[in-house]
Amino acid sequence: MSANVEAKKLIVEEIKSKISASKSVVLADYNKLTVLEVTALRNKFKEANCEYKVYKNTLVRKAFNELGVTDFDKDLNGTTATVFCADETSGAAIFAKATKENPALVEKIVPKCAYLENKYLDKAGVKELSAIPSKDVLIAKMLGCLQSSISKFVYVLDTIAKAKESN
Repeated sequence: MSANVEAKKLIVEEIKSKISASKSVVLADYNKLTVLEVTALRNKFKEANCEYKVYKNTLVRKAFNELGVTDFDKDLNGTTATVFCADETSGAAIFAKATKENPALVEKIVPKCAYLENKYLDKAGVKELSAIPSKDVLIAKMLGCLQSSISKFVYVLDTIAKAKESN
């Protein structure tokens, strides 16, 4: 076999291992992005423990197909960026936040689909996914609610104790 075929096989294996290691994978059309815009996006993804990579569509398609997933075949055309995420929501959320902060990106970077928990999500599913807060935010909100209830309970007990002391 030629060295080129062997190199492509290695890349397909790399993509498969990244898909398997990721909690979610988001595919996006990145047409007309400038180098500065791509660099800024890569940095945002890196901060969120995600990896923004551009591979040939045929190699990504082959990796998904070898994993038994064929739903992505129709989305793997044109300019496609692949984002491998360590959590379920950060990839989609970063795309949504970036386009919200910079309206010029709305036409330049468009999420196509996502792979989450061994399931295919279409464009609408990615949009819904981007609206879900991260796990850390949800835990913080839950703890805030619990702490608020406990604080109110302690305040009531303290008020009762002070009332008994004054009588």
